[in-house]
Amino acid sequence: MAHRIPPLRQGHRLDLLQGSRELFPALIDAIDGARSEVLFETYIFDTTGSGVDVAYALERAARRGVSVMLVVDGFGSGPLPPFWQERFAQAGVQWRVFSPPGRFGLLWPGNWRRLHRKLCVVDSEIAFCGGINILDDYHDPNYGTLESPRFDFAVRVTGPLVAQVQATMVRLWQRMRAVQGVRQVRLAGVLDSLRATRPAPLAATPAPAPAGERRWAKAALVLRDNVRNRTGIERAYRRAIAGARSEVIIANAYFVPGRKMRNALVRAARRGVTVQLLLQGRYEYFMQYYAARPIYGVLLAAGVQIHEYSPSFLHAKVAVIDGEWSTVGSSNLDPLSLLLAREANVMVQDAAFSQLLRSRLVLAMATQGKRMDPEVFARRPMRQRVGGWVAFVLMRLVLAVQGKKYL
Repeated sequence: MAHRIPPLRQGHRLDLLQGSRELFPALIDAIDGARSEVLFETYIFDTTGSGVDVAYALERAARRGVSVMLVVDGFGSGPLPPFWQERFAQAGVQWRVFSPPGRFGLLWPGNWRRLHRKLCVVDSEIAFCGGINILDDYHDPNYGTLESPRFDFAVRVTGPLVAQVQATMVRLWQRMRAVQGVRQVRLAGVLDSLRATRPAPLAATPAPAPAGERRWAKAALVLRDNVRNRTGIERAYRRAIAGARSEVIIANAYFVPGRKMRNALVRAARRGVTVQLLLQGRYEYFMQYYAARPIYGVLLAAGVQIHEYSPSFLHAKVAVIDGEWSTVGSSNLDPLSLLLAREANVMVQDAAFSQLLRSRLVLAMATQGKRMDPEVFARRPMRQRVGGWVAFVLMRLVLAVQGKKYL
């Protein structure tokens, strides 16, 4: 069970959304139309700029009687501002913080296991999944105003997959409530409370599609956690790469692939597949930025093309293979995502959706990316080489403390 990749199922309508400028209006429209329930999870919940519009939509829904449940990550988001604590409390928005870092922060090994997925379900009918936080495209909590929008994607889904997303979110909500309850009351009381509020069984089939809408895309929700779903996302990537016939395009924010993933990319390039990587070219975090550099040489030597994106921060976690298979989600191809965090990706087998995503990535590489020259990379300054190996070793130490092997 820990290694099973869910099968792709037919019957989905998929809409690609790029950046907060496309995602937030779609989210707000769905939330404003909610009749009974909104479930929401995000790593960062920031009300600067357009993020505040999503917060107000959640408040409006709760005030008209919709059950609104919001989970934010305790490290990514930090405390909810007092202004919004009061407004959410008055409106009836239920919100919880996943794993607050406490006094020791990331110095405590258990605090590296974060809630990194970004999910939303409205009325058991519409789901959203991707890499986009509730964070304005032109705002960064650490670097302030950005000149260009952050590069990231999400997908809006209707179909059987929605029930899976809902069940996943309900399970986390119940576990968080149980943990909080254990700290406050007797365990027996918590279990009785959970039984009394157990959600109704999920619908086995999606609602009928409006006439004329295309709903035949195959899709699957693939999760990563530290219990039952430890390697599904990475295995889905490797399986798709191994089957590639002509082209692999991956856009990834923090790219530090393990040995098996590196070998899959190298083998694909050596058998004649065009492998293109669109990666973070702008410095954001020391460990993630520099730890990738020692890996580039092996990939470049095999013929893998690396394009660095630097107009703004690249936060995309997407891929397209042969213009038919694609994925959009929250998982980076680095050990923090693939070994420690809770992640969620939608895997898709659909030419129309995949070609649309491919066109966005190809355009970004052509107009906003800079292709890395293998010879120039080989002559990079010594300080960059040292920085790369320091970051690489630091990442391995973090994993060793966690009892993980990856690199």
